[in-house]
Amino acid sequence: MSTPEVTENPVLTPPDEPPKEPAGSSIVFTITLVVLVGLALFGRKLFAGLFTDDGVRTWATMFVGVTVQALPFLVLGVLLSAALTAFVPASFFARALPKHPALAVPVASASGVILPGCECASVPVSAALMSRGVTPAAAIAFLLSAPAINPVVLASTAVAFPGQPKVVIARAVTSLAVSMALGWLWLLTGKGSSWLRMPKNRHAEGTGKLEVFRSSMLHDFLHAGGFLVIGAAAAATLNVVVPREWLDHVASNLLLSVVVLGLLAVLLAICSEADAFVAASLTQFSLTARLAFMVVGPIVDVKLIALQAGTFGPKFAVRFAPATFVVAIVASLLVGWWLL
Repeated sequence: MSTPEVTENPVLTPPDEPPKEPAGSSIVFTITLVVLVGLALFGRKLFAGLFTDDGVRTWATMFVGVTVQALPFLVLGVLLSAALTAFVPASFFARALPKHPALAVPVASASGVILPGCECASVPVSAALMSRGVTPAAAIAFLLSAPAINPVVLASTAVAFPGQPKVVIARAVTSLAVSMALGWLWLLTGKGSSWLRMPKNRHAEGTGKLEVFRSSMLHDFLHAGGFLVIGAAAAATLNVVVPREWLDHVASNLLLSVVVLGLLAVLLAICSEADAFVAASLTQFSLTARLAFMVVGPIVDVKLIALQAGTFGPKFAVRFAPATFVVAIVASLLVGWWLL
């Protein structure tokens, strides 16, 4: 008598299950949050008790001052950016934008005024727009404008430069002009090009909105918080360590100072919600040079280049980053000459 053949049931796994976050991410997030809050609450007393040298005390005061001023805007920006990623579907933008690509670019740029998002979040959001059928030129314009002219960034700029509304206006005008210029430039040179890799959705289909919000907030805070600390330390070091005559020599040449602060923004990679406080601390430089620092940082820096290369491909990044830097520097010079 033959026995019925027994077949083992295979273990079925969802085909598009997103990669799990490392267990250490939550620990690092908690530690980063505790360190930043600790600096905000006890930093001045802590550094004042540990150091007596005037230079070190000045460095510590500047470092903690920049961190304390920027932290509330950083947290608010991360929360709003995560909410945008989680609760506003990319299909909304596809329906809201004009069908004609040339008209979609300025509308996408202007939408950055009302849709907050830091530069870390703007890359996956723009990738989601492309994957939902939004023309790449409009998605690129949104990628550049959202982290540069959203309400949190403009409010932080107003706080960093009290009594100088022209700085806020200049930042908004310049960043908006750069985002539209790059979007239209893509239409002229990049339409149908093979060096843009169309991105895939960052989160798997079916991922819960609360999980998307949590993971986006965790990712953006870890990146932005770390770069804020690095940027604050670098700004304090620049003011204390670099000889004053060197800074005065660079600051006395408008073109040189604009390029130098633009390159500094690329290297420091400070979150756009916090960079105005670092720029305000660079008092040796003209407002035009500091405008360039605030315009370049949110649209082209080392972390953004890496994110863009990973999302859209290295061929895109090596062309897009230099073009963005040049356009941002030229626009900063023109707007600075006009408004500042």
